[in-house]
Amino acid sequence: MAQLDRFLNILVSNNASALNLSEGEVATVMIKDSPRPVMKQALTSGQILTLVREISPTDAPHALDLNGTVRFEYSSTDGNFEVTLTQNGKISARIEPRARVAAGVSSTAARPEMAPTSPPAEPPRAPEAKLVTPKVEQAPIPVAQSEVTRAAPGVAVGQDRALERIEALLRKLVGNKASDLHLRAGSPPLLRASGEIEPIGGEPALSSEDIDTMLASLMLEQNRLEFKEINDTDFAHEIVGLARFRGNALRDRKGTGAVFRAIPAAVVTVEQMGLSQEVQRLCHLTKGLVLVTGPTGSGKSTTLCALIDLINRTRSDHVITIEDPIEFVHESKKCLITQRHVGVHTSSFKHALRAALREDPDIVLVGELRDLETVSMAIETAETGHLVFGTVHTSTAVSTVDRVIDQFPPDRQAQIRVMLSESLKGVISQVLCKKIGGGRVAAREIMLSTPSVSNLIREGKTFQLPSVLQTSRRLGMVTMNDALIDLVDQGQVEPREAYLKATDKVGIINLLKQRGKDVSFADTDEVKAANAAKEADGPAKPAGKAAPGRTAPSR
Repeated sequence: MAQLDRFLNILVSNNASALNLSEGEVATVMIKDSPRPVMKQALTSGQILTLVREISPTDAPHALDLNGTVRFEYSSTDGNFEVTLTQNGKISARIEPRARVAAGVSSTAARPEMAPTSPPAEPPRAPEAKLVTPKVEQAPIPVAQSEVTRAAPGVAVGQDRALERIEALLRKLVGNKASDLHLRAGSPPLLRASGEIEPIGGEPALSSEDIDTMLASLMLEQNRLEFKEINDTDFAHEIVGLARFRGNALRDRKGTGAVFRAIPAAVVTVEQMGLSQEVQRLCHLTKGLVLVTGPTGSGKSTTLCALIDLINRTRSDHVITIEDPIEFVHESKKCLITQRHVGVHTSSFKHALRAALREDPDIVLVGELRDLETVSMAIETAETGHLVFGTVHTSTAVSTVDRVIDQFPPDRQAQIRVMLSESLKGVISQVLCKKIGGGRVAAREIMLSTPSVSNLIREGKTFQLPSVLQTSRRLGMVTMNDALIDLVDQGQVEPREAYLKATDKVGIINLLKQRGKDVSFADTDEVKAANAAKEADGPAKPAGKAAPGRTAPSR
């Protein structure tokens, strides 16, 4: 079954007049002369070519290369269709039911903006004609260097092969259960699996030109322009039925490079993630700010995906997500889901967040709180009666509060402390650890809003927050050290891995020594500090009463 068949089924079942595929836009069907989207992600030229070439006669791709326009017929279980593929600065395709074309009601003729601009419309053709390539009477329209061009058939063939090559590498990324694919000039493709980077066996070293061609087959025109101007760009790619991928293109001293991260096609649930009931209850709030934090690659997006999915299954609200790029795709279940890609559907996080307030939202997800104005608007949105989720690149819950406040100038920090103390409902800080036997597992520090937490934020005494987390485990709060030592106790993580991921090295050494674990891998000075702290506490010091800055033993 061709990938395009599922769109044709939508076309027929809705009695639509045409299916439109256009580079840089989402796929749409025409229902009563009105376009209706059938997907959320904008298409690239490479994706359109792949979809159409899968159903085209053998000589159709070559006709496109030479003339820029091709028409052919395609039959599927849903009927007979006429396919028109054009290139006038960008790739587009239009698929119409053959019955409408034969009856003389082609919507291409009725809507001039969708008609090919190069040759005039051709006369009606005999039903047996399978391929028509109109003559081109004008000069070829110049396009981007990596685009399919009319005058150079080899370029189109090269781009098509480049798309096949990069998608083959992405399939290996998924097949090896790796998280990232790295492409660098002068090196073979590399995969990151379980935190380790290794080359893909049997793959030759890539040149900068190889990577340029592969990236051009995936990126939208605006990404190509951005990459040309600033040597960096973020984009997304989807292999239908396999997975979505978040990509970043870059240039370094050796030439072009890229990194792709695999995003599972299936939405991850809170049950699969093992999120506690206290964290799940944050999804039932009507207003407030919930932050998911951690270093790059710590699984923040996956955690947010699980929380949005829970909302989508249990509430009847409007959810707006603002992401760069869109990672997990959420289909509307009980909720109405609106997903916007920064750079494609909106110019920036702050503009999208400002516009969201006029779009009747109940829940807003901000992919990244990256600047002062975005942080300020997120807090104000939470204050005005909306539930806001966001991410920050910090390693602990306490440092997250400090980072948010420090974004503001000193004369505004007192006001922001008051606003944050009222609006902040929870902070989930996580880090991924190498799991014994392969794979990775998340350790999560959880801070929830209580009167004592709010009071310390309001008074600027965030240095006392670790003590509150240590003594409030019964309320669902967990320190990072307790989360790490729990994974050690469960046999999921090695003591050395817990030590490397901990921010409080002295505290984690104390907890490991209490369990009789070998800590010879630790820094000597930190071991001495842990011993001194243990002696200062004394043998009778009860658990959970540690002084600020030291971690209480896990219960």
